[in-house]
Amino acid sequence: MAFAVVSLRRRLAGFLLATLACTAGAVDVQFVAVAPGVYAHIGDTGPRAVANEGLNANLGLIDTPQGAILIDSGATQRSAADIQAAVRRVTAQPVKWVINTGGQDHRWLGNAYFADQGAQIIAHEAAQADMLARGGDHLAALAGTLKDLAAGTRAVLPTRWVSGPDTSLVLGGVRLELHHRGGGHTPGDMLVALPDQRLVFSGDLVYVDRLLGVIPVSNTRAWLAAFAALEALAPAVIVPGHGRVTTLPVAQAQTRDYLLALRAHMKKAVEDGVDIGQAIQSFDARRWATLQNAAELLPGNASRTYLELERE
Repeated sequence: MAFAVVSLRRRLAGFLLATLACTAGAVDVQFVAVAPGVYAHIGDTGPRAVANEGLNANLGLIDTPQGAILIDSGATQRSAADIQAAVRRVTAQPVKWVINTGGQDHRWLGNAYFADQGAQIIAHEAAQADMLARGGDHLAALAGTLKDLAAGTRAVLPTRWVSGPDTSLVLGGVRLELHHRGGGHTPGDMLVALPDQRLVFSGDLVYVDRLLGVIPVSNTRAWLAAFAALEALAPAVIVPGHGRVTTLPVAQAQTRDYLLALRAHMKKAVEDGVDIGQAIQSFDARRWATLQNAAELLPGNASRTYLELERE
């Protein structure tokens, strides 16, 4: 516990250096300790590109005496092999479990690589329909961007589906809790918590350093419910889906507060009969305008949230 809290600032500085190194050339997967036996790779915060092999997201690794647990499997067969090489630099244990935290491509399209080695692939059952519906589109988009770097990538579904809002798992004496509140960025999004370490891998339920994306399958109401579950855990350390390892106050400011403000504005606009275009233009996003990708994402986020509030 003391390790996680006392050394957080030093580790954040280390992650910044690792992130800068990753963006300098081809993807370089590096797992750096965030707690004893717990590691994170901080991915590029920019778009999917040849330089990052489509792996523009964070990953996690938990080393246990009975095998390693990988949090998310990468975007392609090639990036999954890069992840495996990085795992081997940290532990001699094989990857026994892979936990997909959601249905975005970089969370699960590396599944085939690890399934072929005998790993059990775990996800929430709410992710299944989304993976089936969008997997082909993900593969086509990655092939268009990455060309030969996407070769051999297959959409392999998890082999174990968990259900319900809360699931407890234990491997090698390490206790994990999976928390699902209806999704968020994607329908299957869930938190992976290590309560004994007060550490959470949030997947795409937390974005820092860059603006979150509300996409057609997103549900901002469920997203806020998931964030409330995160707050109830009172983590000392959060490994977000995108951005540097962070703390709860930063996550609240850059993810929760944005979603709250966006929903409140669009709810009033819908109730008052304000046109969607005017509602988008009148949303005050200045607090989040300096986040990476904000200029590109703000209009679409506002539009999709307005439409969601109309449906509610």
